[in-house]
Amino acid sequence: MVAWQDIPWKQVQRHVFRLQKRIYQATQRGEVRVARKLQKLLVKSWYARLLAVRRISQDNRGKHTAGVDGVKSLTPTGRWRLANAMRLDGKAIPLRRTWIPKPGAAKEKRPLGIPTQYERARQTLVRQALEPEWEAKLSPHTYGFRPGRSCWDAKEAIFQRISARPHYALKADIQKCFDRIDHGALLAKTQASPLIRRQLKAWLKAGILEDHHLFPTTAGTPQGGSISPLLALIALHGMDEAITQVYPRARVIMYADDVVVLHEDRKVLEHCQRLLMTWLADIGLTLNAAKSHISHTLAGDQPGFDWLGFNIRQYRVGKHQSGKRSNGTPLGFKTLIKPAKANMATHLAELGRIIARGKVLSQGALIRQLNPNIRGWTNYYRTNVSQAAFDRLDFLTWVKLRRWAHRRHPRQSAGWVWQRYWHQLGTRVAFATSATDPDTVHLVTHSEMPITRHVKVRGNRSPYDGDWVYWSTRQGRHPDANPRLARLLKTQRGQCRYCALFFQHGDRIEVDHINGDRRNSRFANLQALHGHCHDAKTREQGDYLPPGMRDKHQHTEERRDRKRSRAVLDQR
Repeated sequence: MVAWQDIPWKQVQRHVFRLQKRIYQATQRGEVRVARKLQKLLVKSWYARLLAVRRISQDNRGKHTAGVDGVKSLTPTGRWRLANAMRLDGKAIPLRRTWIPKPGAAKEKRPLGIPTQYERARQTLVRQALEPEWEAKLSPHTYGFRPGRSCWDAKEAIFQRISARPHYALKADIQKCFDRIDHGALLAKTQASPLIRRQLKAWLKAGILEDHHLFPTTAGTPQGGSISPLLALIALHGMDEAITQVYPRARVIMYADDVVVLHEDRKVLEHCQRLLMTWLADIGLTLNAAKSHISHTLAGDQPGFDWLGFNIRQYRVGKHQSGKRSNGTPLGFKTLIKPAKANMATHLAELGRIIARGKVLSQGALIRQLNPNIRGWTNYYRTNVSQAAFDRLDFLTWVKLRRWAHRRHPRQSAGWVWQRYWHQLGTRVAFATSATDPDTVHLVTHSEMPITRHVKVRGNRSPYDGDWVYWSTRQGRHPDANPRLARLLKTQRGQCRYCALFFQHGDRIEVDHINGDRRNSRFANLQALHGHCHDAKTREQGDYLPPGMRDKHQHTEERRDRKRSRAVLDQR
């Protein structure tokens, strides 16, 4: 038997992608029978099973979450057994219910259904077959849960639509979308082969285990499985056509269950809202009346609207600041997208909680807790008109840190506290540890993040069209890519230097130190690798590096192999 790390992964990935590309192209041509035969070939392919197992056991960031069997990780031998055992037999193991905090709601929680490793691998295998077909079918203005598309693309689509003239906007929110989708309507909509259809039905009806009690699932697609987002996309497919067939000038932009309908006439949008309610009723869904409303982007008491954390609004300005039509005449307004005030308040409150919990922490420990939060938030909003918001957040954060410092030293003067916790860093003064500290660190500010314009994905492009030049170029321009990784991706032309394959959407990309010395972070000593390639390269390199230079993470792939997990399902 070939060792897991010695599998020709480059050949595996190319073979699977070749089949996926053929499914995508056959669907575009309307050759349904050809697409079904290729899907049947893919789900039975040995290479596809190997790739599905690697994705759920090595590449997935949530790979160490256990299902009802309590298994958190797989050894290389266990991965072999899983790939051999995978069959679409029309049966399914129940999910494990867990609750996580709901973003933007302090007290609300949303449920997750965690499948076992075996079910995750099978779901990934089926998703590999279904996703190319539906990428060829979905609307170009559907952005959520799709490879190569993001919330920034949805935001840019709205900007391009309204930048030339004001619009009314219907912001529609689907109530409990994942929990109420009708199973019969969803299965009929997939139009899958009998083999895949039986397996999908088994997953939908598998049930959920919570507190040792099994609850049946009569509706919805439980969040947590790798195929659940795709099933939600399939369920909502056709919503835009229900509106555009009646009103061709209306524009429907969707991100998962968040929908925006744009039109210049308010009465049209009122009718669109009724059309949406009728269409959603056929699949067991309803609109959330509290979160759905119509607003104007320029006029009214409260112009603009909040969507996906952005505030989208038009402002009346003079002719020198106004946008212009194609003939050069001024519009009289400017379209600006900023961070929503509610999201700014939530972010500031989270920073305040971290600082309040840091009463007993050292300055360095507090900074290390604040920096990831600040970087993540500014990365999300750095494609907008966010400089004023960043400056305000920096000031309010400084106020909280000043209070934190004075409470630690109530008897010291303000000047003494300032000199202890704030130090010169280049041309500015920063909240930082002393330069004499061997592990010195400084607080990252919001305004340090450069504002960059996001380029929207073109039309109905998909990673399955095989245009590697286009998609590898977009990898380095993604808002989530830090400047160092973006520069590496540009230098490497979107390819991994270990396996020579192009990076795809969803791949775990890591920065590797070429000589294994993590203390040498010069650009010439760095390269971008797949997460699994990084593990393999580090394991090979660790054998000949001297002990002082060995990477402490050299056994990242196998370091949990011997760890036993407590079974979630009581076997007594």
